[in-house]
Amino acid sequence: MARIPYVDPAQASDKVRGTLERLTVPLNIFRMMAHAETCFRPMLRLGSAILAEQRLSAKLRELAILEVAHLSRAEYEWVQHVGIARAAGVSKEQVEALARGDIDASCFDETERIVLRFTSQVVRDAEASEATFAAVQKQLSPQEIVELIVAIGFYMMMARLMRTLAVDMDPPAGTKVVDGIPAKQA
Repeated sequence: MARIPYVDPAQASDKVRGTLERLTVPLNIFRMMAHAETCFRPMLRLGSAILAEQRLSAKLRELAILEVAHLSRAEYEWVQHVGIARAAGVSKEQVEALARGDIDASCFDETERIVLRFTSQVVRDAEASEATFAAVQKQLSPQEIVELIVAIGFYMMMARLMRTLAVDMDPPAGTKVVDGIPAKQA
């Protein structure tokens, strides 16, 4: 049970109510985020940009998000992103390996293992080691590296919000969240 009540759209400001009404999937996490009224819409825009506009491949992004969820013990984030990850090309075997904490499993290719190692180090240590950074730099462009760090940080924030406020689990929305993002954000 959530530690604080969810925002009731009927009691919310016009901006928040309008934003909540436009959501493709009215997940509990969004109704919880709405408490931070001045941050709510910018957070949604950033999350949408991460999911729909990054140059970083969707598969690598989702592997990183699942690794963040696993390391953060954020079940809500994990449940919501497994379907998105599978649609982005992450195999069932890869999802199972991440659930076990096996980022070096043979089901991952070299780039995927490097991205997972990078993600793990950024989550645990706030930075990647010199060796890991050099390895990721050989695989990703500077833009993709920064986008990866932004995605990791955003989903770390979301995991902490979900866990600290005990956001109640919603049924998996799958790709409905991603599919509902306009082609180009404002």
